[in-house]
Amino acid sequence: MMQKVLQLVIFSLLFWVAGFGQTGKVYDQLSHSSKILKVERNYAIYLPPDYETSQRSYPVLYLLHGAGDDQTGWIQFGEVLHITDRTIKDGKSTPMIIVTPDAQTKQLGYFNSVTGNWNYEDYFFSEFIPYIEKTYRIKSEKRYRAIAGLSMGGGGTFVYAMHRTDLFSAACPLSAYTGPTSLEQAISDNRLYFQVGTDPENAMKFIKEHSALELIKSIDKETLNSVRWYIDCGDDDHLYEGNSMVHIALRKKGVKHEFRIRDGGHSWSYWRESLPKVLEFVSDGFHQN
Repeated sequence: MMQKVLQLVIFSLLFWVAGFGQTGKVYDQLSHSSKILKVERNYAIYLPPDYETSQRSYPVLYLLHGAGDDQTGWIQFGEVLHITDRTIKDGKSTPMIIVTPDAQTKQLGYFNSVTGNWNYEDYFFSEFIPYIEKTYRIKSEKRYRAIAGLSMGGGGTFVYAMHRTDLFSAACPLSAYTGPTSLEQAISDNRLYFQVGTDPENAMKFIKEHSALELIKSIDKETLNSVRWYIDCGDDDHLYEGNSMVHIALRKKGVKHEFRIRDGGHSWSYWRESLPKVLEFVSDGFHQN
Protein backbone atom coordinates (compact mmCIF):
# COMPACT_ATOMS: atom_id res chain seq x y z
CA MET A 1 0.00 0.00 0.00
CA MET A 2 2.75 2.43 1.00
CA GLN A 3 4.60 1.63 -2.24
CA LYS A 4 1.54 2.55 -4.33
CA VAL A 5 1.12 5.81 -2.42
CA LEU A 6 4.81 6.62 -2.94
CA GLN A 7 4.52 5.88 -6.65
CA LEU A 8 1.49 8.16 -6.89
CA VAL A 9 3.32 10.96 -5.10
CA ILE A 10 6.37 10.62 -7.36
CA PHE A 11 4.16 10.60 -10.46
CA SER A 12 2.32 13.72 -9.27
CA LEU A 13 5.60 15.51 -8.57
CA LEU A 14 6.98 14.63 -11.99
CA PHE A 15 3.79 15.85 -13.64
CA TRP A 16 3.93 19.10 -11.64
CA VAL A 17 7.61 19.69 -12.50
CA ALA A 18 6.94 19.06 -16.19
CA GLY A 19 4.11 21.59 -16.19
CA PHE A 20 6.11 24.07 -14.12
CA GLY A 21 8.99 23.94 -16.58
CA GLN A 22 6.79 24.31 -19.64
CA THR A 23 7.57 27.36 -21.77
CA GLY A 24 5.99 29.13 -24.67
CA LYS A 25 7.47 29.13 -28.16
CA VAL A 26 8.39 31.90 -30.57
CA TYR A 27 8.78 31.80 -34.34
CA ASP A 28 10.13 34.94 -36.02
CA GLN A 29 10.64 33.92 -39.66
CA LEU A 30 7.11 32.94 -40.68
CA SER A 31 5.46 34.34 -43.79
CA HIS A 32 2.35 34.38 -45.91
CA SER A 33 1.40 35.81 -49.30
CA SER A 34 -0.36 39.16 -49.66
CA LYS A 35 -2.47 39.88 -52.73
CA ILE A 36 -2.92 43.51 -51.70
CA LEU A 37 0.82 44.21 -51.34
CA LYS A 38 1.81 41.64 -53.99
CA VAL A 39 4.68 40.26 -51.87
CA GLU A 40 5.38 37.66 -49.21
CA ARG A 41 4.88 39.20 -45.78
CA ASN A 42 6.87 38.12 -42.73
CA TYR A 43 5.58 37.88 -39.18
CA ALA A 44 6.60 36.58 -35.76
CA ILE A 45 4.41 34.80 -33.24
CA TYR A 46 4.50 33.81 -29.57
CA LEU A 47 2.48 30.73 -28.60
CA PRO A 48 1.76 30.25 -24.86
CA PRO A 49 3.15 27.29 -22.88
CA ASP A 50 0.05 25.10 -23.11
CA TYR A 51 -0.77 25.80 -26.77
CA GLU A 52 0.46 22.44 -28.09
CA THR A 53 -1.08 20.39 -25.27
CA SER A 54 -4.52 21.98 -25.13
CA GLN A 55 -7.48 22.26 -27.47
CA ARG A 56 -8.55 25.70 -26.25
CA SER A 57 -8.60 28.95 -28.19
CA TYR A 58 -6.72 32.02 -26.95
CA PRO A 59 -7.01 35.81 -26.89
CA VAL A 60 -4.55 37.65 -29.13
CA LEU A 61 -2.31 40.69 -28.82
CA TYR A 62 -1.02 42.33 -32.02
CA LEU A 63 2.34 43.83 -31.04
CA LEU A 64 3.75 46.38 -33.50
CA HIS A 65 7.48 47.11 -33.85
CA GLY A 66 9.13 50.50 -34.34
CA ALA A 67 11.06 52.08 -37.20
CA GLY A 68 14.41 50.43 -37.81
CA ASP A 69 13.19 47.00 -36.68
CA ASP A 70 11.15 44.28 -38.32
CA GLN A 71 9.00 41.44 -36.96
CA THR A 72 12.00 40.06 -35.05
CA GLY A 73 12.51 43.18 -32.92
CA TRP A 74 10.09 42.35 -30.12
CA ILE A 75 11.37 38.76 -30.07
CA GLN A 76 15.08 39.59 -30.04
CA PHE A 77 15.28 42.86 -28.11
CA GLY A 78 11.91 42.90 -26.37
CA GLU A 79 12.40 39.39 -24.92
CA VAL A 80 8.76 38.49 -25.50
CA LEU A 81 9.26 34.80 -24.73
CA HIS A 82 10.94 35.27 -21.35
CA ILE A 83 8.77 38.18 -20.21
CA THR A 84 5.43 36.68 -21.28
CA ASP A 85 6.22 33.25 -19.84
CA ARG A 86 7.14 34.85 -16.52
CA THR A 87 4.07 37.09 -16.44
CA ILE A 88 1.79 34.12 -17.15
CA LYS A 89 3.57 31.99 -14.53
CA ASP A 90 3.19 34.75 -11.93
CA GLY A 91 -0.55 34.85 -12.60
CA LYS A 92 -0.49 38.45 -13.80
CA SER A 93 -1.31 37.61 -17.42
CA THR A 94 -3.68 35.14 -19.01
CA PRO A 95 -2.13 32.85 -21.65
CA MET A 96 -2.42 34.60 -25.00
CA ILE A 97 -1.04 34.55 -28.53
CA ILE A 98 1.17 37.50 -29.48
CA VAL A 99 1.70 38.41 -33.14
CA THR A 100 4.12 40.91 -34.68
CA PRO A 101 3.76 41.77 -38.38
CA ASP A 102 6.66 43.12 -40.45
CA ALA A 103 6.24 46.78 -41.43
CA GLN A 104 9.80 47.23 -42.66
CA THR A 105 9.93 45.38 -45.99
CA LYS A 106 9.82 47.46 -49.20
CA GLN A 107 8.24 50.48 -47.52
CA LEU A 108 8.31 51.57 -43.88
CA GLY A 109 5.14 52.12 -41.92
CA TYR A 110 1.71 50.75 -41.02
CA PHE A 111 -0.49 53.05 -43.10
CA ASN A 112 -1.80 53.24 -46.63
CA SER A 113 0.22 55.38 -49.00
CA VAL A 114 -1.63 58.51 -50.11
CA THR A 115 -0.76 57.55 -53.69
CA GLY A 116 -2.47 54.19 -53.27
CA ASN A 117 0.56 52.13 -54.33
CA TRP A 118 1.24 50.58 -50.90
CA ASN A 119 -1.91 49.92 -48.85
CA TYR A 120 -0.46 48.39 -45.69
CA GLU A 121 -3.44 49.20 -43.46
CA ASP A 122 -5.79 47.52 -45.93
CA TYR A 123 -3.49 44.51 -45.88
CA PHE A 124 -3.40 44.39 -42.07
CA PHE A 125 -7.17 44.33 -41.64
CA SER A 126 -8.29 42.52 -44.81
CA GLU A 127 -5.55 39.87 -45.05
CA PHE A 128 -3.25 39.67 -42.05
CA ILE A 129 -5.76 39.46 -39.18
CA PRO A 130 -8.02 36.99 -41.04
CA TYR A 131 -5.00 34.83 -41.94
CA ILE A 132 -3.66 34.76 -38.37
CA GLU A 133 -7.03 34.07 -36.77
CA LYS A 134 -7.78 31.28 -39.23
CA THR A 135 -4.33 29.67 -38.92
CA TYR A 136 -4.10 29.68 -35.10
CA ARG A 137 -6.60 28.88 -32.35
CA ILE A 138 -7.67 32.44 -31.60
CA LYS A 139 -10.90 33.80 -30.12
CA SER A 140 -12.19 36.13 -32.82
CA GLU A 141 -14.48 38.39 -30.76
CA LYS A 142 -13.45 42.01 -30.11
CA ARG A 143 -13.16 41.45 -26.34
CA TYR A 144 -10.33 38.94 -26.91
CA ARG A 145 -8.32 41.10 -29.34
CA ALA A 146 -5.86 43.84 -28.30
CA ILE A 147 -3.14 45.90 -29.96
CA ALA A 148 0.08 47.50 -28.68
CA GLY A 149 3.29 48.85 -30.13
CA LEU A 150 6.30 51.06 -29.61
CA SER A 151 7.35 54.30 -31.31
CA MET A 152 6.20 54.00 -34.95
CA GLY A 153 4.25 50.94 -33.80
CA GLY A 154 2.75 53.06 -31.02
CA GLY A 155 1.52 55.43 -33.71
CA GLY A 156 0.11 52.44 -35.57
CA THR A 157 -1.60 51.36 -32.35
CA PHE A 158 -3.32 54.73 -31.90
CA VAL A 159 -4.48 54.90 -35.51
CA TYR A 160 -5.56 51.27 -35.89
CA ALA A 161 -7.51 51.31 -32.62
CA MET A 162 -9.24 54.57 -33.57
CA HIS A 163 -9.93 53.55 -37.16
CA ARG A 164 -11.32 50.18 -36.04
CA THR A 165 -12.81 50.60 -32.58
CA ASP A 166 -15.05 47.66 -33.46
CA LEU A 167 -12.10 45.25 -33.49
CA PHE A 168 -9.96 45.99 -30.44
CA SER A 169 -10.87 45.75 -26.76
CA ALA A 170 -7.64 47.43 -25.64
CA ALA A 171 -4.87 49.56 -27.12
CA CYS A 172 -1.46 50.20 -25.54
CA PRO A 173 0.72 52.73 -27.34
CA LEU A 174 4.26 52.88 -25.92
CA SER A 175 6.51 55.89 -26.57
CA ALA A 176 4.25 56.52 -29.53
CA TYR A 177 4.79 58.74 -32.52
CA THR A 178 1.41 60.48 -32.30
CA GLY A 179 1.41 61.91 -35.81
CA PRO A 180 2.09 65.29 -37.39
CA THR A 181 0.39 68.40 -36.02
CA SER A 182 1.23 70.78 -38.86
CA LEU A 183 1.50 70.77 -42.64
CA GLU A 184 5.24 71.33 -42.44
CA GLN A 185 5.75 68.43 -40.04
CA ALA A 186 3.60 66.14 -42.17
CA ILE A 187 5.73 66.81 -45.23
CA SER A 188 9.01 66.57 -43.29
CA ASP A 189 8.26 63.43 -41.26
CA ASN A 190 6.23 61.49 -43.74
CA ARG A 191 8.43 62.06 -46.75
CA LEU A 192 10.77 59.72 -44.88
CA TYR A 193 8.28 57.30 -43.35
CA PHE A 194 5.07 57.32 -45.38
CA GLN A 195 5.92 58.95 -48.74
CA VAL A 196 3.40 61.76 -48.52
CA GLY A 197 5.65 63.85 -50.73
CA THR A 198 5.42 67.63 -50.83
CA ASP A 199 1.79 67.95 -51.95
CA PRO A 200 -0.04 70.07 -49.30
CA GLU A 201 -3.39 68.41 -50.09
CA ASN A 202 -1.94 64.93 -49.52
CA ALA A 203 -0.22 66.11 -46.35
CA MET A 204 -3.45 67.54 -44.89
CA LYS A 205 -5.29 64.35 -45.78
CA PHE A 206 -2.62 62.37 -43.97
CA ILE A 207 -2.90 64.56 -40.85
CA LYS A 208 -6.68 64.08 -40.63
CA GLU A 209 -6.43 60.31 -41.00
CA HIS A 210 -3.22 59.56 -39.05
CA SER A 211 -2.76 62.16 -36.32
CA ALA A 212 -3.94 60.86 -32.95
CA LEU A 213 -5.00 64.37 -31.92
CA GLU A 214 -7.06 64.90 -35.07
CA LEU A 215 -8.70 61.50 -34.71
CA ILE A 216 -9.64 62.24 -31.08
CA LYS A 217 -11.38 65.41 -32.28
CA SER A 218 -13.31 63.56 -35.00
CA ILE A 219 -14.49 60.48 -33.02
CA ASP A 220 -17.26 60.71 -30.43
CA LYS A 221 -16.59 60.04 -26.75
CA GLU A 222 -18.66 56.84 -26.53
CA THR A 223 -16.84 55.27 -29.46
CA LEU A 224 -13.41 56.09 -28.01
CA ASN A 225 -14.52 54.72 -24.64
CA SER A 226 -15.33 51.37 -26.27
CA VAL A 227 -11.55 50.75 -26.27
CA ARG A 228 -9.51 50.47 -23.07
CA TRP A 229 -6.45 52.76 -23.39
CA TYR A 230 -3.03 52.38 -21.75
CA ILE A 231 -0.51 55.06 -22.78
CA ASP A 232 3.09 54.89 -21.57
CA CYS A 233 6.03 57.18 -22.35
CA GLY A 234 9.34 57.96 -20.63
CA ASP A 235 10.03 61.37 -19.13
CA ASP A 236 13.24 61.65 -21.18
CA ASP A 237 11.64 60.49 -24.44
CA HIS A 238 11.72 62.89 -27.40
CA LEU A 239 8.08 61.90 -28.06
CA TYR A 240 6.97 62.88 -24.55
CA GLU A 241 5.22 66.08 -25.68
CA GLY A 242 2.99 64.38 -28.25
CA ASN A 243 1.91 61.68 -25.78
CA SER A 244 1.18 64.32 -23.12
CA MET A 245 -0.96 66.26 -25.61
CA VAL A 246 -2.93 63.11 -26.41
CA HIS A 247 -3.45 62.50 -22.68
CA ILE A 248 -4.77 66.05 -22.24
CA ALA A 249 -7.06 65.74 -25.28
CA LEU A 250 -8.52 62.48 -23.97
CA ARG A 251 -9.02 63.99 -20.50
CA LYS A 252 -10.82 67.01 -21.93
CA LYS A 253 -13.10 64.76 -23.97
CA GLY A 254 -13.87 62.53 -20.99
CA VAL A 255 -12.29 59.40 -22.46
CA LYS A 256 -11.16 56.89 -19.84
CA HIS A 257 -7.50 55.92 -20.12
CA GLU A 258 -4.40 55.04 -18.15
CA PHE A 259 -1.46 57.40 -18.67
CA ARG A 260 1.97 56.43 -17.36
CA ILE A 261 5.12 58.55 -17.27
CA ARG A 262 8.13 56.65 -15.95
CA ASP A 263 11.82 57.43 -15.68
CA GLY A 264 13.47 56.57 -18.99
CA GLY A 265 13.93 57.35 -22.64
CA HIS A 266 13.29 55.89 -26.06
CA SER A 267 14.97 52.54 -25.47
CA TRP A 268 14.46 48.78 -25.30
CA SER A 269 15.21 48.77 -21.59
CA TYR A 270 12.18 51.04 -21.14
CA TRP A 271 9.91 48.91 -23.37
CA ARG A 272 10.95 45.64 -21.73
CA GLU A 273 9.74 47.13 -18.44
CA SER A 274 6.51 48.23 -20.13
CA LEU A 275 5.62 44.84 -21.59
CA PRO A 276 4.53 43.09 -18.33
CA LYS A 277 2.18 46.01 -17.58
CA VAL A 278 0.75 45.81 -21.08
CA LEU A 279 0.14 42.07 -20.72
CA GLU A 280 -1.54 42.60 -17.35
CA PHE A 281 -3.68 45.45 -18.68
CA VAL A 282 -4.99 43.58 -21.73
CA SER A 283 -5.54 40.45 -19.62
CA ASP A 284 -7.86 42.42 -17.32
CA GLY A 285 -10.05 43.05 -20.36
CA PHE A 286 -9.86 39.46 -21.59
CA HIS A 287 -11.22 38.18 -18.25
CA GLN A 288 -14.91 37.95 -17.41
CA ASN A 289 -15.88 40.59 -14.86
